[in-house]
Amino acid sequence: MPDFETQIADSRKQVAQTQASISEISGKINAARQKLVAGEEIDIENATLEDVHSHTEAMNANIAELIMGLDDVTAGFSKDFEEMRSKTGWESFVGLFARGKSESMRQERMRSASIDDKLQDLIGKSDVIVQLLQSQLDVLNGEKDKVEVNLTETLDEREMTVGELEALRADILALDPDIIVLEGKISVEQDAAARTRLETELADLNKQYNALVQDEQVKLAKSQTLERYIEKGKTWVDSLQNQAATQMVLINKLQTDTKQRVVLYDALSKSLKTAQQQDVAHRINEIGVETDKEAQAAMAAIGTATNARMADMMEAHEDNMVFARKVLEQKAKADERFARRFQKIVEQHDKNLYGS
Repeated sequence: MPDFETQIADSRKQVAQTQASISEISGKINAARQKLVAGEEIDIENATLEDVHSHTEAMNANIAELIMGLDDVTAGFSKDFEEMRSKTGWESFVGLFARGKSESMRQERMRSASIDDKLQDLIGKSDVIVQLLQSQLDVLNGEKDKVEVNLTETLDEREMTVGELEALRADILALDPDIIVLEGKISVEQDAAARTRLETELADLNKQYNALVQDEQVKLAKSQTLERYIEKGKTWVDSLQNQAATQMVLINKLQTDTKQRVVLYDALSKSLKTAQQQDVAHRINEIGVETDKEAQAAMAAIGTATNARMADMMEAHEDNMVFARKVLEQKAKADERFARRFQKIVEQHDKNLYGS
């Protein structure tokens, strides 16, 4: 992938921007919590939340493109394997006149084959992307934990505030009958001294009533502020959880892909060993029976070792196939989750619809 390093650099920038935005919002929420404790007004902007979603979408789109690019390279390995197993047209042509030369050409080509290097490079690139994703996932989980702690404290505080508000309203309702009774007494009282005493009592009750009403307004405002803060906090926690879910889908796909690539690397190694063993066997057959006993003994030992290795490989074949099938099943599931999550990006990639 010629643009891999550039895309990785872009992804690193996007991850850094997203993490900075995430930390900014979490910082605002934490600061808002301190303001709540101090009784100040709070403000958490929706615009910042939208910025984070925009950064996250761009980051995940770029990383998804990287992952699909790695898939494309991996898909090309089957062609490389086939080319290694069979002779080229030129090698076949040379074989018509010089079989030994044809075999040596094929052996030299296999020796210089770079599939194993390509595969290791691919696995290394997968690991780089996983590290980026894991870093982002760690930040998301860390910020979510911090915000959830604040949110729990605020929920408890609002529950207490609502309880105090209900108690105040009960006290206000309890004063109403007393005020009505006093107002009734004052309206019919003829004695000036008694009337003055009743009016003093009414003034005290009204003062108490007004103080309770004022406290009710303060508690109501606090409850509304806490409610607004809680809704913002819940929205942010939900956003962090959704982002974390996306990161886990991407990580799962990459890790499953890497397992498959390890299976491919193992298949490549076995293919090379098998081809080399077959070459040794052909050499032994070609030498014939005219060599001396020492050479015959050496060839017999090589043949025995080759057969033993071949037998071991064949016996291990069942286990290898079971493991390979298991990895392929895991990959199919990971690919399905990935395609479902990034349907638009996958469609652009598969149909070359960029810029449309």
